[in-house]
Amino acid sequence: MNRIWKFSLLITGIILADQFSKGAIQSNFYLGESIPIIDGFFNFTYVRNPGAAFGFLAEADDSIREPLFLWLPVVACIWLLILIWRTRKDNLILGLAYSLIFAGAVGNLIDRFSLNYVVDFLDFYYGKSHFPCFNIADSSISIAAGLLILDFIIEAKNHREKGRSEHSNVVKSEAEES
Repeated sequence: MNRIWKFSLLITGIILADQFSKGAIQSNFYLGESIPIIDGFFNFTYVRNPGAAFGFLAEADDSIREPLFLWLPVVACIWLLILIWRTRKDNLILGLAYSLIFAGAVGNLIDRFSLNYVVDFLDFYYGKSHFPCFNIADSSISIAAGLLILDFIIEAKNHREKGRSEHSNVVKSEAEES
């Protein structure tokens, strides 16, 4: 099976897992309800996020929120599809990262278009300090960010090694000429 089909299956699986999990939370929890999964560390907590990550711009006017949270992400998703297509044969890590970002963006866009907010429910905490709630789509995007950093490190290392190799060849060539 070629890589584009694998990316497509991954994207579909993430979107389905994201939407089914959000649907289960909405169907079985009332807003704000929290059920401990790992006592003292992790809960399922039903939260509605009308803003960006961590509730950023949640209170902003719809004239600001709509272009930023609906239309700009649609354009970004189109660009991500182009990037997935361009990297499908040459760079597995980048193709995987772009696929994860696309899946996460689509998962959250489905919420934004249908509900006008994103359903979050993964609630990690220690004592009274809570990390902001998030969802599977957000997790997919976060994993992609790690892959992008990994790809950057690998490319930088390869570039340095190529530079050393070229420098070594130049020095060797100059030594042979003398």
